[in-house]
Order: sequence, then C-alpha cells, then structure tokens
Amino acid sequence: MLAPRAALTITLSLAGRTSAPLAQPVAMRIGGFGGAQGLAHHIRVERIEALIDATHPYAAIISANAARAAALTGIPILALHRASWTAVAGDRWIEVDDTQAAVRAIGSAPHHVLVTLGRKDLSAFIGAPQHHYVVRSVDPVDPPLPVPHAVYINARGPFTQGEDRALMEQHAIEIVISRNSGGDASYGKIAAARALDLPVIMLRRPKLPQVPAVERLEDAVAWLDHALASSTARGV
Repeated sequence: MLAPRAALTITLSLAGRTSAPLAQPVAMRIGGFGGAQGLAHHIRVERIEALIDATHPYAAIISANAARAAALTGIPILALHRASWTAVAGDRWIEVDDTQAAVRAIGSAPHHVLVTLGRKDLSAFIGAPQHHYVVRSVDPVDPPLPVPHAVYINARGPFTQGEDRALMEQHAIEIVISRNSGGDASYGKIAAARALDLPVIMLRRPKLPQVPAVERLEDAVAWLDHALASSTARGV
C-alpha cells in the first residue's frame, strides 16, 4: 500500500533470521542495529520521520528496542500486530508461557508432536528425547536436534486446514505446539487440530511495549499519514 507513493521513502528492515526472505517492492535492510542506541543512531543519520514496528508478536526484544529508539529520537512510533487467535468451541488449548513449559505439558509418555515454532525456539525439546517430533520451519534446522526421532519439513505458508490435517494424519500427530501468531496464514493447523480433537499447546504472547498499536494495515497507513502531516505542520 505504501510502495506506490513516490513522496515516501520506505525502508523495510528485517532481522535476518530467514535466509531467503520474500522480495518486496521497497528498499530492504537486513540485520540488527546494535540495540536501541544503534537504531536511534540509524534514525538520526537517515532522518527517519516515523517508525512502524510490524515485527512478529513474539519478537519482544526488537519491539522494546524500537520503542526505546523512538523515545530517544522523538519520532512517532506505531505497533502493527495481528490480532491474537481466540479459542472457540472444540479447541483444546493448553496455554503456556515458554517452550520449557510446553515440553513439560507434553508429559513424560512418548507422543507424536507437531512443532511449529521458530528454529531458535527448539532447544528445550532436547530434554525430552522420548517423543517423535515433526518440526516445520521456513529454513532448515541446522544442526538438527540431537534427539532420536525427528522429521523436518521446510515450507513457507500459508497452509490450509486440509493440508495441515493431511500432515497430522500422515505422521499420526497427537499434540500440536504453536505460537499464537494470529492471522490466516498459519491458522490451518489450529482448525485441523480442532477437527481431529487434538490438544494444542499454545505459547502465550510476551508483554510488549506500551506504544500506540493497530491490527489492520489500513489503520497503520492512516496513522502514518497523520504522523507525517503533523511533523510537516511542526516544521520537522
């Protein structure tokens, strides 16, 4: 929605956790800034006028750095976060705070588990090698987990309910582990688990900085227009 607007210079900053990010119609920057102070320096050097934090809702450190950098530089900031999923009739959610708690929630008896977390969130499963894991991620898990039973699926969503149900049935999945990412692209696994009457161990979202926030892209664009107009009026 912003790329066609010639009056704006847009930079999309990615953390670099995905090895082959999808191409975008705006300038892209990959890699960290060196914390809040580094981001604040970048904002000053590049004369950034507004900051939209559209990172993953579980990237709490990035969001905290963005909020702090905006405060240090005095530029307006907005958080754009997808609405959380909410359990509906038929869902069997077990909500936990972190991956260690997720592993404990599986139990000690061996189970077939579908794990749909980021690659950097997998180390806790090393302590529960009795389970049969199916790990789905965008990029390969390298090195693989040192557990005897693990299957790795590298795929980028969106995934339909039918596709995820077929995956669960193929691997005799008994438990699904997921983050509450929100949105439609990865909801198929939640709907499939409901249809198969499977429990979902759901990682709660972390607490994020208290900054203005919206859930829809259209609202973020409207906020940006207002923020830039206010900056112009102040002569910034």
